[in-house]
Amino acid sequence: MLNMETSLGLIPGNGLNRRNFLRAGTLSLGGITIAQADQFSVLSQTRNPKKQSRSVILFWLDGGPTHIDTYDPKMRAPLEYRGPFKAIDSSISGITVSELCRQQSTIMNTVSLVRSVYHNNADHFAAAHWMWTGIHGSTAADQKPMYPSMGSVISKTCGPARSGMPPFVAVPYSATIGLRPGYQSAAYLGTSFDPFDTNSNPNSKEYHVPNLELPASLTMSRIGDRRQLLGKLEQTKQNLDNLSASVEIDSFNRKALEMITGDRARRAFDIDQEPESSRLRYGRTTVGQSALLARRLVEDGVRFVSIHHGGWDNHSKIEPAMKRLIPPLDQAVATLIIDLQQRGMLDDVLVVVMGEFGRTPKVNPTAGRDHWGNAMSVLMAGGGIRGGQTVGATNIKGQYPVRRPVKPADILATIYHQLGIPDDLQFTNRTGRPIPILRDGRLLSELV
Repeated sequence: MLNMETSLGLIPGNGLNRRNFLRAGTLSLGGITIAQADQFSVLSQTRNPKKQSRSVILFWLDGGPTHIDTYDPKMRAPLEYRGPFKAIDSSISGITVSELCRQQSTIMNTVSLVRSVYHNNADHFAAAHWMWTGIHGSTAADQKPMYPSMGSVISKTCGPARSGMPPFVAVPYSATIGLRPGYQSAAYLGTSFDPFDTNSNPNSKEYHVPNLELPASLTMSRIGDRRQLLGKLEQTKQNLDNLSASVEIDSFNRKALEMITGDRARRAFDIDQEPESSRLRYGRTTVGQSALLARRLVEDGVRFVSIHHGGWDNHSKIEPAMKRLIPPLDQAVATLIIDLQQRGMLDDVLVVVMGEFGRTPKVNPTAGRDHWGNAMSVLMAGGGIRGGQTVGATNIKGQYPVRRPVKPADILATIYHQLGIPDDLQFTNRTGRPIPILRDGRLLSELV
């Protein structure tokens, strides 16, 4: 039988009191770490039931996509601004998109384009952190995540929609800092709220998600002991110095066991269960299969899925780069939205497409576009968002907003609102100081 004190990392002989319980920190099972304290849905009793059921799928276009060659074409601008691609009409009169976004153009009635997002920052790290957190913080000079990402905030406040599933998943991997800036980190909320990282390409024949199976050293008999351990914890709550979170502590340790020993997560991540026709519809590409996997995950209870689609930092040869990057994204986004709609899930899943900034409106001498935080576009669909419209506008050359300027915090405030999370919610940082999840975000009322 496992010793209850040593299994939890307690000092032998000192008993199960509040200090030792908190000193235990975390319980790690099969590579998944679940916080022992402060991990529970803080809004479960107060959130709107409809909003409480919602999830988010975010396409992260790492590197900074060009807004002019995707969702904000400028056909009236001089050639050196409008670039190599034509604009096409969408299914909504008056809304045009790049000719490379052909499939998305047919579903514009379900989509809204926010064309006036800006933060005036051209640093990959600062911009990515700002877009993920709504707060200016980390920079190239100091890359440590300073504030929790939206995925981590949603993970903490909402938890998974179904037991046995992680609340926040990164497909095919997370991009916290380094060469793949993404800032999906939970920062001071703790690593428990970092994304569950698939670390595997769902379009690969070798696709395999780690940490969903028991390690060889952890036998089912030992799992049985762990269950008995949790039972003993429940029996000794009165000895925890009235620790108010004891119920939640036991609950989330149990959820860690459910994920490792249950079948729900393994089934959801097993994309091979999808018929080949479905896989072809999404596109046999990394972003296409990531979108299909994301749909499977939210269908089974994951609350937030990020899809990493990198390669958008195109300082030269923008035309071949866009011909390579946009069509698979176009297919993945359009197919996902249609699939969610056909399954009756679109109102319950908010789909977002964005990167850290736009690209310079004027094409540079090497036929590329450089960093541009003065204007960018964000696509939003589903999750209760009104489709068939644009919010804001940039000037004729796509240089800066001229109508309804939108900051990153406004995008996050709208996402939080659709999940029933108040934007004035606060969490304490590592020094015990209360920090709001947003500082100045305003709801985009046109969308809700």
